[in-house]
Amino acid sequence: MQLIRSDIHIDFIGRRKLAMIFSAVLILLSLGTLAFKGLNFGIDFTGGTLVEVKFEKAVSIADIRASISPKGYGNAVIQEFGSPEEILIRVQNKEGEKSSTISTAILDGLNEKFTADAVEMRRVEFVGPQVGEELTQAGIMAVLIAMLAILVYVTFRFEFRFALGADAALLHDITIVMGLFAITGKEFTLPVIAALLTVIGYSLNDTIVVFDRIRENFAANRKRKNPEDESIVTNVSVNQTLSRTLMTSFTTLLVVFALFLLGGEVIHDFAFALISGIVVGTYSSIYIASPVMLSLAGRFQPSDEETREMEARP
Repeated sequence: MQLIRSDIHIDFIGRRKLAMIFSAVLILLSLGTLAFKGLNFGIDFTGGTLVEVKFEKAVSIADIRASISPKGYGNAVIQEFGSPEEILIRVQNKEGEKSSTISTAILDGLNEKFTADAVEMRRVEFVGPQVGEELTQAGIMAVLIAMLAILVYVTFRFEFRFALGADAALLHDITIVMGLFAITGKEFTLPVIAALLTVIGYSLNDTIVVFDRIRENFAANRKRKNPEDESIVTNVSVNQTLSRTLMTSFTTLLVVFALFLLGGEVIHDFAFALISGIVVGTYSSIYIASPVMLSLAGRFQPSDEETREMEARP
């Protein structure tokens, strides 16, 4: 199925300056919001109380939330644990509030709704802020290691300037997605970190497809001394891969939108991160990765022998 004509010609590269300005505005807005407002960290990072309860039979998360909302815990993270009857309730402690006070209030609210015999308290745990700090460091390290591995991989498969273009696109994507979380105030949790790493993989795959076509067309064109020629070849390559890029993004978004709308409270923020990451990643593979690569033309130019070796790689 072909939704876009094979002979389509949109001047993406010719509009790269406007795209760069647009991206710069988004990045500055994101960084400014992150600096002055910050992220709404979940209890995975800030610490809090975890309460596990078991019901005689499965109950809806909406009913559980309605029962503890009058106690002041309507914003708690509620999810099934192992089976539909076992429920985890995670609450961020207020200043001076003890875990025992929280667990008692939650159990009272559940008993009022479901009767005392229907609810069993299984365990109460306190997650300290030290654990949250370690998780934050681990999340940052995971992203940095991924970026470094991508730099090495793309440099080996293509050229160093291609690798810098790919990493620039990924930094662009991560910054804007995190900025969206800061702007909207959505909770930033460990599943969101997983979503960011997923976005990195998705965006990189999209960029590699475009870069692969650029490399093929560079080899066929054999005119790489004039930057204008590279721009023309790059624009042709982006147009040739446009149908694949949009179709992949569209079908992926269909699934992620289903998770966002029907997946429930537990994965709502995870799906939001994926949706925004896919949209921004599709944009960056066209308007960020390739233009950055072009802007570095001549600065990291390989030798003729290295060029022939690169073009011979699969």
